Amino acid sequence: MSPERHARVSIGFAGGQVLAVRVGAESLGSLREALRGERNYLLELELEDGSVTIDLAQVAYLRVDSDEPRVGFGA
Repeated sequence: MSPERHARVSIGFAGGQVLAVRVGAESLGSLREALRGERNYLLELELEDGSVTIDLAQVAYLRVDSDEPRVGFGA
């Protein structure tokens, strides 16, 4: 069994704060699904190194970084 891959995710909040975390595919899917629906509750998100509880009503954006390898200074 191979280890689960984790994506780098930035969660931006209405007040301007950004939470940068690494999450597995299942947690990322749960977060995306929660953001599509009614956003008036808390979501506990499992991270690579723990967990965090997020107030979905305060989330302004979700950024998922690409895992594509980069080479060189300009990449």
